[in-house]
Amino acid sequence: MPQIAPSILSADFSKIAEAVKIVEEAGADLLHIDIMDGHFVPNLTFGPKLVASLKEKTSLPLDVHLMVDNPQYIIPLFQDAGADWISIHLEASKHLNRDISSIKQAGCKAGLALNPASSIHLMNDIIKDLDFVLLMTVNPGSGAQEFIESSQTKISQLKNWIKGQNLNTLIEIDGGVKEINIKDLSELGVDIFVVGSEVFKSEDPKATIIRLKNKLSKQGRK
Repeated sequence: MPQIAPSILSADFSKIAEAVKIVEEAGADLLHIDIMDGHFVPNLTFGPKLVASLKEKTSLPLDVHLMVDNPQYIIPLFQDAGADWISIHLEASKHLNRDISSIKQAGCKAGLALNPASSIHLMNDIIKDLDFVLLMTVNPGSGAQEFIESSQTKISQLKNWIKGQNLNTLIEIDGGVKEINIKDLSELGVDIFVVGSEVFKSEDPKATIIRLKNKLSKQGRK
C-alpha cells in the first residue's frame, strides 16, 4: 500500500513536536523533513540538530530531503543526526555515484530528487543504485504550491522504466498532493506521497491523514 509522509515544512514551527505526535498517531508512515540551504533554493529551513531531536521523539522513519548545494559535505551531518532516508538533488551533486554510495554505506536508504524540468533519463547510470526516486511535482523551495500537471506523464514514464528493468526502486512525489488527486496519482504508480499544507493547514490534521490513507487503501494497484 502507498505510504504517507507528512512534511513538517508546513507545520507550525513552534509546535513541531506536537505536530509530529499527531501525524504519528494518525498512521503516517514516514516523516518528511526538507533541508534548504538558501543557495540551491532561496529559503533556509532546518539543520541536523532538529533531526536529532525528532529522532528522540518519534518512531517514524525520518525522510530527509537535502535541497542543498554540494551535498557531499552535508550528508554526514544528517546521517549522524539519525536520518533514515536521505535524498539529494541530481541538479546539485557533482559526483552522484559517490554521494549515493556514501548514503547507503551509512545504512540509510538513498534517493535521488529531480526538479520538474529534469528528465528522468538523466538517472540512466545511477537508477539501479537507488532505493527511491523523489520527483518534485512543484518547483522546490516553498510549500503550498499547485501540482504541476505534466508531472503525471513523468510519473508514468518512471514507473514503466522501473518495471521494465525489474527494479524495486520506489517512487516518491513531493508537491501539490491533495485529497482530490491522491487516488489518481496512486493509479500512476506512486509509492510515497509527501503531503504538507493539505495536512498541517487543515482544521484536523489527524482526520486528514486518515482520509488520505483510506483513499489509498481502497485503490487497487497494478
